[in-house]
Amino acid sequence: MDKKVLAIYYTQSGQMGDIINSFTTPIVEAGATVEKVQVKPVTEYKFPWKGNHFFSVMPDCVLSVPTALQPFDLKEKAYDLVILGYQPWFLSPSIPSNSIVNHPDFKAILRDTPVITISAGRNMWLNAYDRIRKSLKEAGGKLVGNIALVDKHLNPVSFVTIFYWMLTGKKERYLNIFPKPGVSDEDISNTAVLGAIVAKHLETGRWSNLQQELLDQKAVVVKYPLMFIEGKAKFIFAAWAKFIAKRKNKAPWISAFKYYLFVALFLGAPVLLILDAIFIKPFSTKRIKAKKQNYLQVI
Repeated sequence: MDKKVLAIYYTQSGQMGDIINSFTTPIVEAGATVEKVQVKPVTEYKFPWKGNHFFSVMPDCVLSVPTALQPFDLKEKAYDLVILGYQPWFLSPSIPSNSIVNHPDFKAILRDTPVITISAGRNMWLNAYDRIRKSLKEAGGKLVGNIALVDKHLNPVSFVTIFYWMLTGKKERYLNIFPKPGVSDEDISNTAVLGAIVAKHLETGRWSNLQQELLDQKAVVVKYPLMFIEGKAKFIFAAWAKFIAKRKNKAPWISAFKYYLFVALFLGAPVLLILDAIFIKPFSTKRIKAKKQNYLQVI
């Protein structure tokens, strides 16, 4: 198979690199040439994070403020497929990921090119996907497939484990009680199955049924409680981001947002879900189904 594939991504912890390697292995085995490009910002986001630094990037992340990227070379002027790996931060594409999709060198190779997106996050990826999808469409790319990898543990549990990982750099069981954070090793390994599906479509150049085949393999799962919470939270995050961005002294407001987030997750979200289950969800079946379908598809 004489096909050229670009797999471009940002990773801070190394997790996305593992995902890209697993996903592209069957594509390489099928005979395609896969060019892997790991993009890095000029000013790196050091891993593990310092707590205050992590929250300080929220306004720029939510408001889509790009950062300068280190020069990266693309060997080809055109590709048969582009694979974009990214991660959500604060319900938005991470700052480096947003900077990739808006970089002129990347946009130059997108027009009329099939694109597959792979996200890896804690569990809330819908808003980030919407924004990435919009950016790709504006650049002329043809989104043909989407894969959303998440931490499948309960929301409060993954909240604890992800912060342990981010602040220590250790992807291990916190206190030897909590599960390992991030996307599981099994799910990372299973992306090879998804890559094999993509390889078949790459060979034929027919992409119309790809997303459904990926969905059949649970490449994307939309859970209503998380969709409901994220739908409310994205507007609140945007309001916080705009407010903080206008402050000369941002530090106290960043701290206020941090504590608001903890309270909202552990107290506010459960209350809202209970109220929704009683007063809204039973009467919104069609709307909920349509909204889920929107996130499952690539159109």
